[in-house]
Amino acid sequence: MMLVFRLAPVGLLVSRQRIINHYNTAFSEMFGYDDRELIGQSLERLYPTRHEFEHIGDRASRIMHKQGSYSDDRIMRAKSGHLFWCHVSGRALHRATPLDEAAWAFEDLSARWPVTAELTTREREIAQLLVMGKSSKVIGRELAISPRTVEAHRARLMTKMNATSVSQLVARLIGRG
Repeated sequence: MMLVFRLAPVGLLVSRQRIINHYNTAFSEMFGYDDRELIGQSLERLYPTRHEFEHIGDRASRIMHKQGSYSDDRIMRAKSGHLFWCHVSGRALHRATPLDEAAWAFEDLSARWPVTAELTTREREIAQLLVMGKSSKVIGRELAISPRTVEAHRARLMTKMNATSVSQLVARLIGRG
């Protein structure tokens, strides 16, 4: 069974209380870390900022508590500092305590969705939620900011990405525009 884990074609990781317990070769290659370099380290090392680590952790915990699993597309950080879009899926061992022990799969989306602009932490959060198809009102509720603030950030994203509509912005965020 360990051979299957090690040779899986997607990045796999097991965490306990958001501390890295074990990961496979595909994960090492994707993030640029040696085989055992991250063992015992916080998952925070994989996020662009501490805020994103905490925010996504809170959201994942709530959803995993209800559903047992969680997935999203987000911008992650490799050892080199390079930022890339990644599809992340996780399953909790116990739904009641979802982040106590969980298994995670990572798929590098950078070939299809390159990060093409320097974005702030808040812009990355809003970009992630826009890519998920969420409205300004829902994004505002999720981030505890007003929909008007979301729209201001979205407008800056549109300028940075040279987009004239939200659909064009989403297409450019995922490398299709």
